Amino acid sequence: MERVASLPADTQLGRVAERVRRIEALGYDTVHVSETVRDPFTVCALALEHTSRLTVRTSMVVAFARSPMVTAYSAWELARFSGGRFQLGLATQVRGNIVGRFSMPWSNPAAQLRDYLDSLRAIFGSFATGEPLSHSGTHYTFDRLQPYFRPGPVHVPAPQLWTGGVNRRMCVLAGECSDGFVTHPTNSHPTFLREHILPALREGAERRGRRDGGPRVVVVPKAITGRDDRVVAAAREAARSEFAFLYSTPAYRGTLAALGLTEFGERLTRLAREQRWNEMTETVSDDVLRTLVPHGTYAQLPAVLESWYGGTCDGLSIDPPEDPADDPADDDEFAALLDRIRAIPVRPVR
Repeated sequence: MERVASLPADTQLGRVAERVRRIEALGYDTVHVSETVRDPFTVCALALEHTSRLTVRTSMVVAFARSPMVTAYSAWELARFSGGRFQLGLATQVRGNIVGRFSMPWSNPAAQLRDYLDSLRAIFGSFATGEPLSHSGTHYTFDRLQPYFRPGPVHVPAPQLWTGGVNRRMCVLAGECSDGFVTHPTNSHPTFLREHILPALREGAERRGRRDGGPRVVVVPKAITGRDDRVVAAAREAARSEFAFLYSTPAYRGTLAALGLTEFGERLTRLAREQRWNEMTETVSDDVLRTLVPHGTYAQLPAVLESWYGGTCDGLSIDPPEDPADDPADDDEFAALLDRIRAIPVRPVR
Protein backbone atom coordinates (compact mmCIF):
# COMPACT_ATOMS: atom_id res chain seq x y z
CA MET A 1 0.00 0.00 0.00
CA GLU A 2 1.37 3.42 -0.95
CA ARG A 3 1.75 5.71 2.08
CA VAL A 4 1.01 9.38 1.35
CA ALA A 5 1.41 12.53 3.44
CA SER A 6 0.04 15.96 2.59
CA LEU A 7 2.42 18.87 3.06
CA PRO A 8 0.50 21.34 5.26
CA ALA A 9 -0.93 24.15 3.13
CA ASP A 10 0.53 26.76 5.49
CA THR A 11 4.10 25.60 4.79
CA GLN A 12 6.18 28.65 3.89
CA LEU A 13 9.04 28.12 1.45
CA GLY A 14 11.59 28.39 4.25
CA ARG A 15 10.06 25.36 6.01
CA VAL A 16 9.54 23.07 3.02
CA ALA A 17 12.96 21.41 3.37
CA GLU A 18 12.62 20.44 7.03
CA ARG A 19 9.07 19.16 6.59
CA VAL A 20 9.72 17.01 3.53
CA ARG A 21 12.90 15.58 5.05
CA ARG A 22 10.86 14.49 8.06
CA ILE A 23 8.16 12.98 5.83
CA GLU A 24 10.79 10.99 3.93
CA ALA A 25 12.52 9.89 7.15
CA LEU A 26 9.23 8.60 8.57
CA GLY A 27 9.00 6.19 5.65
CA TYR A 28 6.34 7.73 3.42
CA ASP A 29 6.36 6.94 -0.29
CA THR A 30 4.73 10.15 -1.54
CA VAL A 31 4.04 13.71 -0.47
CA HIS A 32 1.07 15.68 -1.81
CA VAL A 33 1.50 19.38 -2.49
CA SER A 34 -1.71 21.42 -2.67
CA GLU A 35 -2.44 24.74 -4.35
CA THR A 36 -4.03 27.18 -1.94
CA VAL A 37 -1.88 30.22 -1.09
CA ARG A 38 1.47 29.31 -2.75
CA ASP A 39 2.63 28.34 -6.22
CA PRO A 40 2.71 24.53 -6.10
CA PHE A 41 5.53 24.12 -8.61
CA THR A 42 7.90 26.24 -6.53
CA VAL A 43 7.05 24.15 -3.47
CA CYS A 44 7.55 20.94 -5.47
CA ALA A 45 10.98 22.06 -6.68
CA LEU A 46 12.10 22.59 -3.08
CA ALA A 47 10.56 19.29 -1.97
CA LEU A 48 12.39 17.42 -4.73
CA GLU A 49 15.69 19.17 -4.01
CA HIS A 50 15.63 18.20 -0.34
CA THR A 51 14.59 14.54 -0.72
CA SER A 52 16.13 11.60 -2.53
CA ARG A 53 13.46 8.90 -2.58
CA LEU A 54 10.08 10.56 -2.09
CA THR A 55 7.60 10.93 -4.96
CA VAL A 56 6.29 14.50 -5.06
CA ARG A 57 2.77 14.83 -6.46
CA THR A 58 0.64 17.94 -6.82
CA SER A 59 -2.77 17.37 -5.30
CA MET A 60 -4.10 19.33 -6.95
CA VAL A 61 -2.94 22.07 -9.33
CA VAL A 62 -5.80 24.30 -10.49
CA ALA A 63 -5.80 23.36 -14.17
CA PHE A 64 -8.10 26.02 -15.62
CA ALA A 65 -6.06 28.89 -14.15
CA ARG A 66 -3.23 27.99 -16.57
CA SER A 67 -2.70 27.15 -20.21
CA PRO A 68 -1.75 23.49 -20.63
CA MET A 69 1.49 24.70 -22.24
CA VAL A 70 2.46 26.67 -19.11
CA THR A 71 1.69 23.64 -16.93
CA ALA A 72 3.61 21.33 -19.29
CA TYR A 73 6.80 23.39 -19.08
CA SER A 74 6.72 23.33 -15.27
CA ALA A 75 5.96 19.61 -15.06
CA TRP A 76 8.57 18.67 -17.67
CA GLU A 77 11.33 20.55 -15.91
CA LEU A 78 10.43 19.02 -12.54
CA ALA A 79 10.51 15.56 -14.12
CA ARG A 80 14.01 16.30 -15.45
CA PHE A 81 15.20 17.83 -12.16
CA SER A 82 13.93 14.93 -10.05
CA GLY A 83 14.90 12.01 -12.24
CA GLY A 84 11.25 11.05 -12.58
CA ARG A 85 10.00 11.54 -9.01
CA PHE A 86 7.45 14.23 -9.93
CA GLN A 87 3.79 13.50 -10.70
CA LEU A 88 1.21 16.06 -11.82
CA GLY A 89 -2.20 16.10 -10.14
CA LEU A 90 -4.81 18.37 -11.72
CA ALA A 91 -8.26 19.52 -10.63
CA THR A 92 -10.98 21.77 -12.01
CA GLN A 93 -11.80 23.78 -8.85
CA VAL A 94 -15.28 25.33 -8.77
CA ARG A 95 -16.79 27.95 -11.04
CA GLY A 96 -16.74 30.71 -8.42
CA ASN A 97 -12.99 30.42 -7.96
CA ILE A 98 -12.13 30.03 -11.65
CA VAL A 99 -14.23 33.04 -12.68
CA GLY A 100 -14.00 35.24 -9.58
CA ARG A 101 -10.54 34.45 -8.19
CA PHE A 102 -8.61 33.69 -11.38
CA SER A 103 -10.69 35.70 -13.90
CA MET A 104 -10.73 32.78 -16.34
CA PRO A 105 -13.63 31.44 -18.44
CA TRP A 106 -15.76 28.49 -17.28
CA SER A 107 -17.60 26.04 -19.49
CA ASN A 108 -18.08 22.28 -19.34
CA PRO A 109 -15.51 21.27 -16.68
CA ALA A 110 -15.39 17.55 -17.49
CA ALA A 111 -14.92 18.15 -21.21
CA GLN A 112 -12.34 20.85 -20.56
CA LEU A 113 -10.34 18.67 -18.17
CA ARG A 114 -10.38 15.80 -20.68
CA ASP A 115 -9.01 18.15 -23.34
CA TYR A 116 -6.48 19.52 -20.84
CA LEU A 117 -5.12 16.02 -20.20
CA ASP A 118 -5.03 15.23 -23.91
CA SER A 119 -3.25 18.53 -24.55
CA LEU A 120 -0.60 17.80 -21.95
CA ARG A 121 0.11 14.39 -23.43
CA ALA A 122 0.40 15.88 -26.91
CA ILE A 123 2.79 18.56 -25.64
CA PHE A 124 4.86 16.03 -23.68
CA GLY A 125 5.07 13.90 -26.81
CA SER A 126 6.36 16.82 -28.85
CA PHE A 127 8.85 17.76 -26.12
CA ALA A 128 10.18 14.20 -26.07
CA THR A 129 10.42 13.48 -29.78
CA GLY A 130 10.81 16.86 -31.43
CA GLU A 131 7.90 16.03 -33.72
CA PRO A 132 5.56 18.92 -34.67
CA LEU A 133 2.90 19.72 -32.11
CA SER A 134 -0.62 19.15 -33.36
CA HIS A 135 -3.60 19.02 -31.05
CA SER A 136 -7.12 20.25 -31.68
CA GLY A 137 -9.74 19.54 -29.01
CA THR A 138 -12.93 20.92 -27.54
CA HIS A 139 -11.19 23.73 -25.63
CA TYR A 140 -7.54 23.87 -26.68
CA THR A 141 -5.65 23.99 -29.97
CA PHE A 142 -1.86 23.69 -30.15
CA ASP A 143 -0.14 23.80 -33.53
CA ARG A 144 3.01 25.82 -32.96
CA LEU A 145 6.19 24.88 -31.10
CA GLN A 146 9.33 26.24 -32.75
CA PRO A 147 12.71 24.66 -31.98
CA TYR A 148 13.67 27.69 -29.87
CA PHE A 149 10.86 26.85 -27.42
CA ARG A 150 11.46 23.12 -27.13
CA PRO A 151 12.94 22.04 -23.78
CA GLY A 152 14.24 18.78 -25.24
CA PRO A 153 13.69 15.21 -24.05
CA VAL A 154 14.04 13.97 -20.51
CA HIS A 155 15.56 10.56 -19.83
CA VAL A 156 12.63 9.47 -17.65
CA PRO A 157 8.97 8.86 -18.49
CA ALA A 158 6.70 11.88 -18.87
CA PRO A 159 5.05 12.88 -15.58
CA GLN A 160 2.05 10.81 -14.61
CA LEU A 161 -1.24 12.72 -14.75
CA TRP A 162 -3.50 12.36 -11.72
CA THR A 163 -6.96 13.80 -11.13
CA GLY A 164 -9.51 13.91 -8.35
CA GLY A 165 -13.22 14.47 -8.16
CA VAL A 166 -16.46 13.93 -6.33
CA ASN A 167 -19.22 13.51 -8.89
CA ARG A 168 -19.68 10.52 -11.15
CA ARG A 169 -18.74 12.32 -14.35
CA MET A 170 -15.29 13.21 -13.04
CA CYS A 171 -14.77 9.65 -11.81
CA VAL A 172 -15.65 8.20 -15.22
CA LEU A 173 -13.32 10.72 -16.84
CA ALA A 174 -10.51 9.64 -14.51
CA GLY A 175 -11.15 6.03 -15.49
CA GLU A 176 -10.71 6.99 -19.11
CA CYS A 177 -7.80 9.41 -18.95
CA SER A 178 -5.91 9.51 -15.64
CA ASP A 179 -2.88 7.59 -14.42
CA GLY A 180 -4.12 7.99 -10.86
CA PHE A 181 -7.12 9.25 -8.90
CA VAL A 182 -7.18 10.88 -5.45
CA THR A 183 -10.44 10.78 -3.53
CA HIS A 184 -11.89 13.73 -1.64
CA PRO A 185 -12.23 13.24 2.15
CA THR A 186 -16.01 13.19 1.72
CA ASN A 187 -16.00 10.33 -0.81
CA SER A 188 -13.36 8.19 0.87
CA HIS A 189 -15.62 5.89 2.89
CA PRO A 190 -15.22 2.26 1.76
CA THR A 191 -18.96 1.89 1.14
CA PHE A 192 -18.97 4.84 -1.24
CA LEU A 193 -15.75 3.63 -2.85
CA ARG A 194 -17.16 0.18 -3.57
CA GLU A 195 -20.62 1.32 -4.66
CA HIS A 196 -19.80 4.49 -6.63
CA ILE A 197 -16.15 5.46 -7.14
CA LEU A 198 -14.63 2.16 -8.24
CA PRO A 199 -17.52 1.23 -10.61
CA ALA A 200 -17.29 4.67 -12.25
CA LEU A 201 -13.52 4.36 -12.68
CA ARG A 202 -13.99 0.88 -14.10
CA GLU A 203 -16.67 2.14 -16.52
CA GLY A 204 -14.35 4.84 -17.81
CA ALA A 205 -11.45 2.44 -18.23
CA GLU A 206 -13.61 -0.02 -20.15
CA ARG A 207 -15.04 2.77 -22.31
CA ARG A 208 -11.52 3.80 -23.33
CA GLY A 209 -10.39 0.17 -23.72
CA ARG A 210 -7.54 0.59 -21.28
CA ARG A 211 -5.41 -2.50 -20.79
CA ASP A 212 -3.87 -1.28 -17.53
CA GLY A 213 -7.16 -1.59 -15.64
CA GLY A 214 -7.55 2.13 -15.06
CA PRO A 215 -5.98 4.59 -12.66
CA ARG A 216 -4.36 3.87 -9.32
CA VAL A 217 -6.52 5.05 -6.42
CA VAL A 218 -5.26 6.95 -3.38
CA VAL A 219 -7.81 7.43 -0.61
CA VAL A 220 -7.86 10.40 1.81
CA PRO A 221 -9.86 9.16 4.82
CA LYS A 222 -8.77 11.86 7.32
CA ALA A 223 -8.13 9.13 9.90
CA ILE A 224 -8.25 10.18 13.55
CA THR A 225 -5.24 8.85 15.43
CA GLY A 226 -2.70 9.46 18.18
CA ARG A 227 -0.34 7.68 20.55
CA ASP A 228 -3.08 6.82 23.08
CA ASP A 229 -6.83 7.08 23.65
CA ARG A 230 -6.51 10.53 25.20
CA VAL A 231 -4.77 11.95 22.14
CA VAL A 232 -7.28 10.23 19.83
CA ALA A 233 -10.14 11.86 21.76
CA ALA A 234 -8.49 15.28 21.42
CA ALA A 235 -7.98 14.73 17.69
CA ARG A 236 -11.66 13.79 17.36
CA GLU A 237 -12.65 17.10 18.91
CA ALA A 238 -10.38 18.99 16.54
CA ALA A 239 -11.85 17.14 13.53
CA ARG A 240 -15.48 17.72 14.47
CA SER A 241 -15.73 21.27 13.07
CA GLU A 242 -13.90 20.33 9.85
CA PHE A 243 -16.35 17.54 9.08
CA ALA A 244 -19.30 19.75 10.00
CA PHE A 245 -18.10 22.27 7.41
CA LEU A 246 -17.35 19.67 4.73
CA TYR A 247 -20.66 17.84 5.00
CA SER A 248 -22.69 21.06 5.08
CA THR A 249 -21.91 21.32 1.34
CA PRO A 250 -24.73 19.63 -0.64
CA ALA A 251 -22.33 18.40 -3.33
CA TYR A 252 -20.52 16.29 -0.73
CA ARG A 253 -23.56 14.40 0.53
CA GLY A 254 -23.12 11.25 -1.53
CA THR A 255 -21.44 9.35 1.27
CA LEU A 256 -24.07 10.50 3.77
CA ALA A 257 -26.82 9.15 1.53
CA ALA A 258 -24.99 5.84 1.12
CA LEU A 259 -24.75 5.52 4.91
CA GLY A 260 -28.33 6.57 5.70
CA LEU A 261 -27.29 9.98 7.04
CA THR A 262 -29.11 12.24 4.58
CA GLU A 263 -31.08 14.03 7.29
CA PHE A 264 -27.84 14.77 9.15
CA GLY A 265 -26.41 16.46 6.04
CA GLU A 266 -29.56 18.49 5.47
CA ARG A 267 -29.40 19.76 9.04
CA LEU A 268 -25.78 20.85 8.61
CA THR A 269 -26.65 22.71 5.41
CA ARG A 270 -29.54 24.48 7.11
CA LEU A 271 -27.37 25.51 10.06
CA ALA A 272 -24.64 26.76 7.71
CA ARG A 273 -27.12 28.96 5.85
CA GLU A 274 -28.18 30.41 9.19
CA GLN A 275 -24.50 30.81 10.23
CA ARG A 276 -25.08 28.78 13.40
CA TRP A 277 -21.51 27.50 13.42
CA ASN A 278 -21.37 26.20 16.98
CA GLU A 279 -24.52 24.17 16.49
CA MET A 280 -23.05 22.66 13.33
CA THR A 281 -20.10 21.32 15.29
CA GLU A 282 -22.32 19.97 18.04
CA THR A 283 -24.40 18.13 15.43
CA VAL A 284 -21.43 15.91 14.54
CA SER A 285 -21.70 13.32 17.31
CA ASP A 286 -19.04 10.79 18.25
CA ASP A 287 -21.16 8.02 16.72
CA VAL A 288 -21.41 9.88 13.40
CA LEU A 289 -17.67 10.52 13.34
CA ARG A 290 -16.92 6.87 14.04
CA THR A 291 -19.20 5.94 11.15
CA LEU A 292 -17.55 8.37 8.75
CA VAL A 293 -13.88 8.21 9.72
CA PRO A 294 -11.48 5.46 10.83
CA HIS A 295 -10.27 5.91 14.43
CA GLY A 296 -7.47 4.29 16.40
CA THR A 297 -4.24 4.71 18.28
CA TYR A 298 -1.00 4.22 16.38
CA ALA A 299 -1.02 0.59 17.50
CA GLN A 300 -4.66 0.05 16.48
CA LEU A 301 -4.94 2.06 13.25
CA PRO A 302 -3.26 -0.32 10.75
CA ALA A 303 -5.76 -3.07 11.54
CA VAL A 304 -8.63 -0.58 11.37
CA LEU A 305 -7.45 0.70 7.99
CA GLU A 306 -7.06 -2.83 6.66
CA SER A 307 -10.63 -3.66 7.70
CA TRP A 308 -11.88 -0.53 5.94
CA TYR A 309 -9.66 -0.42 2.84
CA GLY A 310 -7.88 -3.74 2.33
CA GLY A 311 -8.22 -4.70 -1.33
CA THR A 312 -10.14 -1.54 -2.32
CA CYS A 313 -7.41 1.02 -3.12
CA ASP A 314 -3.72 1.41 -3.94
CA GLY A 315 -2.68 4.08 -1.46
CA LEU A 316 -3.71 5.79 1.76
CA SER A 317 -3.12 9.38 2.80
CA ILE A 318 -2.38 9.55 6.53
CA ASP A 319 -0.80 12.73 7.85
CA PRO A 320 1.99 12.58 10.46
CA PRO A 321 1.77 14.17 13.92
CA GLU A 322 1.88 17.92 13.40
CA ASP A 323 4.75 18.99 15.62
CA PRO A 324 7.50 16.52 16.57
CA ALA A 325 8.82 19.06 19.10
CA ASP A 326 5.86 18.16 21.34
CA ASP A 327 7.09 14.59 21.70
CA PRO A 328 9.79 13.41 19.27
CA ALA A 329 9.16 9.82 20.39
CA ASP A 330 5.90 9.95 18.46
CA ASP A 331 7.85 9.83 15.21
CA ASP A 332 9.27 6.40 16.01
CA GLU A 333 5.81 5.05 16.85
CA PHE A 334 4.35 6.66 13.75
CA ALA A 335 7.07 5.22 11.53
CA ALA A 336 6.16 1.77 12.87
CA LEU A 337 2.51 2.47 12.00
CA LEU A 338 3.50 3.37 8.42
CA ASP A 339 5.54 0.19 8.14
CA ARG A 340 2.48 -1.87 9.04
CA ILE A 341 0.27 0.08 6.61
CA ARG A 342 2.63 -0.91 3.79
CA ALA A 343 1.47 -4.51 4.22
CA ILE A 344 -2.27 -3.75 3.74
CA PRO A 345 -3.44 -5.53 0.55
CA VAL A 346 -4.05 -3.28 -2.44
CA ARG A 347 -6.68 -3.75 -5.12
CA PRO A 348 -6.25 -6.95 -7.12
CA VAL A 349 -4.41 -6.66 -10.42
CA ARG A 350 -7.00 -5.58 -12.93
